[in-house]
Amino acid sequence: MSLCALLSLGGCYHLGPQNLRQDGNDYSRAVSDSGKQQTLLNVVRLRYADTPSFLDTTQLIAGYQLQRGFNIGVTSGAIPVRPTGGTSMQLQESPTFTFQPVSGDAYAQSFLRPLPPGSLLPLAMGGLPIDVLFRLAVQSVNAINNAGAIGGDVGKGSPEFFQLIHDLRLLQIAGLLGIQLEHSPEVTGKRPPIDRVFLTISSTKDPYLSDIVYETRHFFDMPQNDNRVEVIYGAGEAAPGQIHLLTRTILGVLGQIAYQINIPQDDIASGETLPSIILVGRETKPIVTILVGNQKPDNTFVDTFYDDKYFWIQKNDYDSKLAFTMLQILLELSKTSSNPGAVVTIPVNG
Repeated sequence: MSLCALLSLGGCYHLGPQNLRQDGNDYSRAVSDSGKQQTLLNVVRLRYADTPSFLDTTQLIAGYQLQRGFNIGVTSGAIPVRPTGGTSMQLQESPTFTFQPVSGDAYAQSFLRPLPPGSLLPLAMGGLPIDVLFRLAVQSVNAINNAGAIGGDVGKGSPEFFQLIHDLRLLQIAGLLGIQLEHSPEVTGKRPPIDRVFLTISSTKDPYLSDIVYETRHFFDMPQNDNRVEVIYGAGEAAPGQIHLLTRTILGVLGQIAYQINIPQDDIASGETLPSIILVGRETKPIVTILVGNQKPDNTFVDTFYDDKYFWIQKNDYDSKLAFTMLQILLELSKTSSNPGAVVTIPVNG
């Protein structure tokens, strides 16, 4: 018997430190993958007028138990006498997952409350593409509409909307687009709320971008010598110096993605769901391309199974992956619960 084995059985084997890093990564990946699958399944459910449901992972407990054994003896009747023995080791894992359904006031506040412009717009200044952000979370800018969560020709939206967000993206890339947040004075040591949100469009000497700056300011009814305009939540034409931004609820975001899925024609003809949204203007590609098939797909970013069909996003579809990841960010942004998230506990008995 080797000395190393004896030392291990004697208590020198440290299970916790050796598994902590790997377990942390594995469970973090598992929680992320579970969240993506839940989101995709809820999108598909909405496509078929089914009720979405949301579960929050509140706690993960990965219990380990290390059992060790050692025996030694001698053979009888043998000359010369020979020692016999053996060692054994068994590692048992018993993970426990705790989930909490999102319901009641938490459901209303997280999924039925429009996303505030003051929380939404700074995401673009953090590096997220503003055209993708607007396609996901904005229903209308002033009097022009994004595609909606109603199938067919009804929810197709306005071509001007897609031209506007295309121009905003060009200004964002050029560093000419900005967001300013104004807070009320601080009271009794508490963080002041965001009272006013401004969109800024800077001037440039570049002739191509200068035309875009002019057209965008003209659309927002901004004086050409003024580089900022206030963003107000609401719909319809805005007052001078303001933009009306009608943001969506999370359910509205999910529904808009749902009705862009290219569902089999048989499901539409049978009355199970409505036709897909007919997109118009500069952008006619779905914000998230979700594929449908009868066989389990390979090489997917995320997939789910519903009503005898597989639904998935391809791993090599970068645009869809980016938009879906931004959707996950919006889901986290919408949560109002004070729950800090999943707590991972890894007790080890060794």
